[in-house]
Amino acid sequence: MQRYFISDQVPAGGQVTITGESARHIQRVMRAQVGDQLEVVTGDRRAYRSKIEALQPDGVSVHLADTALTSPELPNQVIIACSIAKKDKADWIVQKGTELGASGFIFFSSQYGVAKWEPARQAKKLTRLRKIALEAARQSHRDQIPTVDIMAGLTELTQVTKDFGIVAYEESAKQGETAALVATAQQLVGGQTLIAVFGPEGGLAPTEVEQLRQADFNVAGLGPRILRAETAPLYLLSALSTLWELLAPQNK
Repeated sequence: MQRYFISDQVPAGGQVTITGESARHIQRVMRAQVGDQLEVVTGDRRAYRSKIEALQPDGVSVHLADTALTSPELPNQVIIACSIAKKDKADWIVQKGTELGASGFIFFSSQYGVAKWEPARQAKKLTRLRKIALEAARQSHRDQIPTVDIMAGLTELTQVTKDFGIVAYEESAKQGETAALVATAQQLVGGQTLIAVFGPEGGLAPTEVEQLRQADFNVAGLGPRILRAETAPLYLLSALSTLWELLAPQNK
């Protein structure tokens, strides 16, 4: 069943008119008819099974069910912060990271990073990445569309509000560090925010790692194998899902 996002905060059992690109998709791509069902995520991140009541040239009127659907979201917010990636790797990170439950993405410039996004291209790049996040959120039936931002460097990144921070560091993995990720994950409760930082193909510079340490980011290894820049964020999200969603019920 197709899922659509709206900005309006509509109560359970209420009515709303879907407009814009979503309305065009419903009518022209899906060729929906009155009486057909779809899922609507309201501005307060609640998803409802809904029935189409009317089709107009400028919108689709739907009636929301009386109860919201069960949320598929991770129990905590996870922001993936990656050094600017080469070619289409950022597209991959945003698409797959959205499917795995990330709440946001930040791309930043780093000392060893080879790829550069020129200022003149950044607006176009952001538009593309945000569209990818929206489409992936629809496909994976998320209740929220992840945010996507670009920052100049670590100084700006360390000023983003968080409850916990972690930085994936290759040298820690080489030294056999295995506890920091699990220990940090187990501290998050009640929808808190974790920012996870990943370097470029050449890794983060020691000075950058120290800057993150000073900003209360825990340094962690992600297992004994060397992961590509686009693989490491997905490894972390999968590990967090295992800890928070698959193992948590067994530990209660």
